Amino acid sequence: MTDTFKKYLMGDGSARIQAVRLDTSWQTGLAHQHYPPCISSLLGELTAAAVLLATNIKFEGSVVLQLQGDGPVALIVVECTSDLTFRATVNLRDPDLVPSDGTLQTLLNTYDHGRFTVLLDPGRDSNMAPYQGIVPMEGETVAEVLEAYMRNSEQLDTKLWLAANDHVASGLLLQRLPDVGGINTNDGEQAGPGSTEGPAAESKAESWNRITQLAATLTRAELLDTDTDTILRRLFWQETLQELESREPAWHCSCTRARVSAMLRMLGRAEIESLLSEREKVTVSCNFCGKPYEFDAVDCAGLFLQNLDDSGSQTLH
Repeated sequence: MTDTFKKYLMGDGSARIQAVRLDTSWQTGLAHQHYPPCISSLLGELTAAAVLLATNIKFEGSVVLQLQGDGPVALIVVECTSDLTFRATVNLRDPDLVPSDGTLQTLLNTYDHGRFTVLLDPGRDSNMAPYQGIVPMEGETVAEVLEAYMRNSEQLDTKLWLAANDHVASGLLLQRLPDVGGINTNDGEQAGPGSTEGPAAESKAESWNRITQLAATLTRAELLDTDTDTILRRLFWQETLQELESREPAWHCSCTRARVSAMLRMLGRAEIESLLSEREKVTVSCNFCGKPYEFDAVDCAGLFLQNLDDSGSQTLH
């Protein structure tokens, strides 16, 4: 199985259907992050959701989804760019306080102060201003929290099915499109002839009800164990679907050895030498992805004698 994202449009323009499966990229992302299973599940579900939502933005930027908690988990955050590169991490208050059967509400909304945040970041080169929406954490699952946000803040009927473990993060999204004749949907496709009333509108409402009922039969086990094409074929084999795009998401964190080196140089020679007097190596882990970077005595000496290229290799001048 490979990392896959697929987007389809219902033949009558009533809805978009999107599916994502992350396996290799998800395992790469967790390579340096080790969480209890209940935490990995929440992080993976939020990651799958971020990929699904990032494909619908119309600028070269990123979507950031954040669950801010008042319980054992302080923060779960995922960033996915319009290129479908993503990164994700968790900040725990105390790993020992995380119960093995922890849920979204018990881990992040213990005292009803948990918050869900959506940030749309258009990037530095855009004239657009960033958008941020913050809402209470309503729902027992990540999918329910997102559905409530889309319904109340974006006025979009959205249904989500999400599942994740240490090996796979997977999701299915159905989103009802505006039923207005002659106006393009967000995917650049016509929503179909007709008005917001009459037989055409009733037909599209029936289509939406039908596909949501079909998708409701999807189980967590199927999401984790079955590839995207098979899931879509099983659920919607009688539907007329137009494929809009197929892409391959990938894990990417912006941390590099060169950036860590620059940070160590800012600490100064005396501080680095003090650290080396206590240990054989200086180890710095990325705050986001957890990837460790090690610097022995020779590496540290080179920080103040030589420059580094973009890969962190030493170059004499």
